[in-house]
Amino acid sequence: MKQELFAWWDENARDLPWRFGRTTPWGILISEVMSQQTQMSRVVRYWTDWMDVWPDAASLAKASTAEVITAWGRLGYPRRALRLQECAKVVAEQYHNELPKTYDELVALPGIGDYTASAVMSFAFGRRIAVLDTNVRRVLWRTFKGEESFGGATKPAERELANAVLPQDAKESVTWNEALIELGALVCTAKNPKIDEDPWAAHSRFYAAGCPHMGEKRTRPRQSFKGTNRQVRGIVLNALRALSSAGSGDKAVSLSRDDVEKLWGDHIQLDQCIASLDEDGLIEIGPNGSLHLPR
Repeated sequence: MKQELFAWWDENARDLPWRFGRTTPWGILISEVMSQQTQMSRVVRYWTDWMDVWPDAASLAKASTAEVITAWGRLGYPRRALRLQECAKVVAEQYHNELPKTYDELVALPGIGDYTASAVMSFAFGRRIAVLDTNVRRVLWRTFKGEESFGGATKPAERELANAVLPQDAKESVTWNEALIELGALVCTAKNPKIDEDPWAAHSRFYAAGCPHMGEKRTRPRQSFKGTNRQVRGIVLNALRALSSAGSGDKAVSLSRDDVEKLWGDHIQLDQCIASLDEDGLIEIGPNGSLHLPR
């Protein structure tokens, strides 16, 4: 099965700019954080622009918060950008601008969880460690257990399986992790797996059983975006990003209260979202209700 997976990877791996040894460990960490809950096709441009401006932790640590939030653009979940800058400051100050090379040190960094720490250990440092995201868990559980993976937090049984089938050779384990992530993203998908293209189709207990309960119990309930607080928060941030991009120098560019109220008709919901953005440290509220990005 290993050779079949590796052959598929060689033929089908997407040529992403942070793959195949073309970036630094810091660049890999940035790509992993940006890719969380975001389509890969959207990440490439943002990652490239980001790395051009801030190629290492020290340069990101020195950026203004407004610059960081503006550069994050429409990647979503903008608090990730703030946590990345917090991480950059720790790496620059405590690790001499080099990512630490142990799992425990990585997972202790601001905003870095198990998946990202494991991905950096594997893809940046070539260590033998299972990298478990939703795609990997789905591929392994379906193939070896013949059952649907219902998402949620990683279960002990899923980690045990991942560790059991991980190749012993460190170099092969890296390819294994990369290939499984890609296979889950492109072929063994949640609802419409491309069985004819799956290199493990002949071995899959899940396919053999007729794909029982496929796609049930999504990791998160599907929610409408239109009209939600998330949409309103995005509208406010996008308006401030546009102002910041058009401005110059260190002076914060503010959006007046009158202009703020034009962004969304329901002013009660608007004020709730503004309060939450302020609490998250993504905006600052000025005199008379004006808004600007943090300096």
